[in-house]
Amino acid sequence: MNPHNPLNRLIAFVLLVSICSALVLSSGATAQAQSTTTSTATPMDKVSPDLRELIRSGKGNDQVKLIVQSKPTSTQSTGLIGGLLNTVVGLVGTLLSSLNITLITAPANSVDALAQDPDVTYISLDTEIRTFGHVTETTGTQQSRAQKTSLGTNYVLDGSGVRIAILDSGIDVNHKSFTSQSGKVLLSKDFTGENRTDDPYGHGTHVAAVAAGSGLATGGKYEGVASAANLLNLRVMNKEGIGSVSSVLKALDWVYANRTKYNIRVVNMSLGAPAINSYKNDPLCNAVRKLSNAGIVVVAAAGNNGKSPDGQKVYGGIHTPGNEPSAITVGASNSYGSDPRNEDSITTYSSRGPTRSFSTDGYGVKHYDNLIKPDLVAPGNKIVSAQAPNNLLVRTHPELQTNAYTTSNMKMMYMSGTSVSAPMVAGAAAMMLEANPNLTPNMVKMIMMYSAQPLAGANSFEQGAGQLNVVGAVALAKLVRAPLLGQTPTVGSSFLTQAAPAATTTISNHAFPWSQGLVLNHTTITGKDLINKYQQSYGAGYLLGDGVIETQTSQSLNTAKWKGSLTLGTYVMQSDGTAMFGGGVFCPNGIMLMDGIMLMDGIMLMDGVVYSDGIMLMDGIMLMDGIMLMDGIMLMDSTVGDNTPGMN
Repeated sequence: MNPHNPLNRLIAFVLLVSICSALVLSSGATAQAQSTTTSTATPMDKVSPDLRELIRSGKGNDQVKLIVQSKPTSTQSTGLIGGLLNTVVGLVGTLLSSLNITLITAPANSVDALAQDPDVTYISLDTEIRTFGHVTETTGTQQSRAQKTSLGTNYVLDGSGVRIAILDSGIDVNHKSFTSQSGKVLLSKDFTGENRTDDPYGHGTHVAAVAAGSGLATGGKYEGVASAANLLNLRVMNKEGIGSVSSVLKALDWVYANRTKYNIRVVNMSLGAPAINSYKNDPLCNAVRKLSNAGIVVVAAAGNNGKSPDGQKVYGGIHTPGNEPSAITVGASNSYGSDPRNEDSITTYSSRGPTRSFSTDGYGVKHYDNLIKPDLVAPGNKIVSAQAPNNLLVRTHPELQTNAYTTSNMKMMYMSGTSVSAPMVAGAAAMMLEANPNLTPNMVKMIMMYSAQPLAGANSFEQGAGQLNVVGAVALAKLVRAPLLGQTPTVGSSFLTQAAPAATTTISNHAFPWSQGLVLNHTTITGKDLINKYQQSYGAGYLLGDGVIETQTSQSLNTAKWKGSLTLGTYVMQSDGTAMFGGGVFCPNGIMLMDGIMLMDGIMLMDGVVYSDGIMLMDGIMLMDGIMLMDGIMLMDSTVGDNTPGMN
């Protein structure tokens, strides 16, 4: 069915009028969701929708690369997987034992037979993954450098001892951003098959330097956030900036298996693909969840699909694995080339929520995730950082070069996009973990959101909790109580070792309030007891959204899992720059509990069908037909950034 068919538009318009009329008649009462949800007992399709579409298109006999997820108890080499492949001339490529994933090549038509195996949980295509594409002053990093121990000893907080895995297009280890510190890049591995670990594309070097580049060679001018952290260079994108889901899965499988050996605490993924499969089924999301449960902070770029080619504002463009609830998903803000944050805003290209990944039940009904994402934003417009020599990005876009330095291993370049924002958050996570190694990934995420700066004029689908505030995040991280004798704290017990600091931060003489709230799947939550009391969802193996009880039209807190004075939001808000819940209503939270229909500003948006007032809701499969779009870094809008000054 053509998503832009005039009949679809007419039907959508009639529904819009009906819903808007109902809202007027209810005199402000909460809108009731029109649910298309069938019984929870309905079996869900174990085959991804883009793979189904491929078969329907008449290409069922084509040999395709598949990602087969299975139960942890599965042997993966026996049962229908092994038997069927012998019959249909399929090939087992790789077993990713840490992730319970088998990579195979087989005819597309074979998937239904494979899905009959009770050990198989989901089958999806091995699709393409692409990269997205003076930091320390505006993020507050420099203010957090000078610290004191509990004994009064001075030290510098710069990520020392923390190790960040960079999954990207490689790192030019000869750049002075890395060579000025001995052993900066601990290890380099290639997962692309090109048998090289340098950076001919030019994306990974820039990203790595934003996260942890040394500022020694530049007098601190182009210093990364966690400037003393060590890096692991895991190359998953080829010389053209293109990778595959399987290459990323191989790298994540390696991270999980080697996390203890290399003490990996943070993973940065400035890459992604359109989020089609629900996070419950998506292999990248499931891999990220496993790493998070194991104590690794995973940071993912939101994507650069915040507007259509003709400039329409687009909602629903969050990429995978940014649609995974346990990941810290990062959008891009615009700092306008200055350190003060009073004028900062969201970039036009930063992907907005809600997540539009979905599962399909046995009746063919789509069930959308509709999660509020991103979790927060960080500067991502015209950021200057390390340039790999003779890289493809600069050859294609020479305007990205700066004239800061002339020697080949000292050159700097501009990049824009959520790709650049994500490593700022990864670096901030490393600083927090240096300050307090006891933090769980959920604690890191919670503290970043609680201390974030709400940006006026942006709603939660655009900025999550707000803009990264390293000063506030580090201050809170240092106060989190260490677990007594390694035991999990009691829910409702004291979370901090002393009273929390004032919920404001001043950077470059501009004071701003913290959000003092969190994003929890389909809602938001505020209250000082978010930091005063230990909540169950802060522990390993949980999601921050756990403990929120949902029906088709309402949400409430499970008071056995959340303790203290806390308030759930009723609406997604358009911020006025004050703490969370300050500003005007953007849309009711309850609408996100529905399947397929969203209401924003009185505008109904269905699967990318209805375009109204310059706003569009993206549906991954209907707008993209299962084809991976060229990622944002290759689009002019997010390569050269919004037309504002850069961070020189």
